[in-house]
Amino acid sequence: MTHSGLPASRVPDSRDAPVLRWGVMGPGWIAERFTESVQAHTGQVIAAVGSRSLKRSKAFAEAYNIPAAYGSYEELAAAPDIDIVYICTPHTGHHAAAVLAIEAGKHVLIEKPIGLDAAQARDIAARAEQAGVFAAEAMWTFFLPKFDVIRQVLEAGMLGGITTVVAEYGEHFDPSHRIFNPGLAGGPLLDLGMYPLALVTEVLGDPLQVFAVGQPHPSGVNAQLSAIMTFDGGAQAVVNTHLHNFTPTSATIVGSHATLTIDGPFNMPGGFDVRFPDGTRLRYEEAKGGHVEGLHHEATAVARAIAEGRKEAEPRTLSASVRTLEVADEIRRQLGIAFPESTKE
Repeated sequence: MTHSGLPASRVPDSRDAPVLRWGVMGPGWIAERFTESVQAHTGQVIAAVGSRSLKRSKAFAEAYNIPAAYGSYEELAAAPDIDIVYICTPHTGHHAAAVLAIEAGKHVLIEKPIGLDAAQARDIAARAEQAGVFAAEAMWTFFLPKFDVIRQVLEAGMLGGITTVVAEYGEHFDPSHRIFNPGLAGGPLLDLGMYPLALVTEVLGDPLQVFAVGQPHPSGVNAQLSAIMTFDGGAQAVVNTHLHNFTPTSATIVGSHATLTIDGPFNMPGGFDVRFPDGTRLRYEEAKGGHVEGLHHEATAVARAIAEGRKEAEPRTLSASVRTLEVADEIRRQLGIAFPESTKE
């Protein structure tokens, strides 16, 4: 790889993936986007939906032409004609729902964060390994075609030694949103902050030091946090996340040879630039889009992995999910942010 060009994405067409029968556990907003994306762009089958409310399940099933609706998570997990469960309950329910599905012998794709803390993530990983089933965190960003190209750029050393990663994500939310509910592990960290933290730990690994500052919200959740991190070899990272208002959601990876700047919002489909000190600029173009345009990539990557007998998804391994949550745990420790039902280590 030279200044002359960027590599091509290796992500295959989503319609070519082996077909799994999916059960959706928790019919909320992200379940709607996932179902819309999968039905629009893949041959995957959303075969069932489960909720603690049969009324909600039936409404979701009717809206998306899904054949089976269950009034409990247990019934969905036990359904014999489901290959994999997509878990998109509130954050506080991810671990219990994953355990339920794994114990029923089902593969699982768990919305981010995979657990409230690193201990829950490790427990899910251990249980999946023991049961011999596939498990992954639905960190959809890393399954997008552009991130496959970014991964190739980094692995080839095009940027040189990485010195700095800067990433942020802020949004505005209606006051009724669950992000303001302390009982549902609210605050920006698990909803928005996972994206910059995952990017930083994907590029730089485990930090040596973490220095965090935070701001409370009147609702009782954290309103904003920023963290500076140092890494082996001298690299540094800066992250910010908050629930005050929308930001560019930008991300920059700085190397000794070149700087990679991802178009905002960096966690969604879109392009990026690689700029060199001599003025050379390499551009990767990818159509901008949102969840419906992008979520199908994680579904089909999972389907391919399972068909090939793999128990993890290469773009987002379980150890990577644990690593990100370890950093989140340290930020929470420094800021005194407590989540309900969070595992104490």
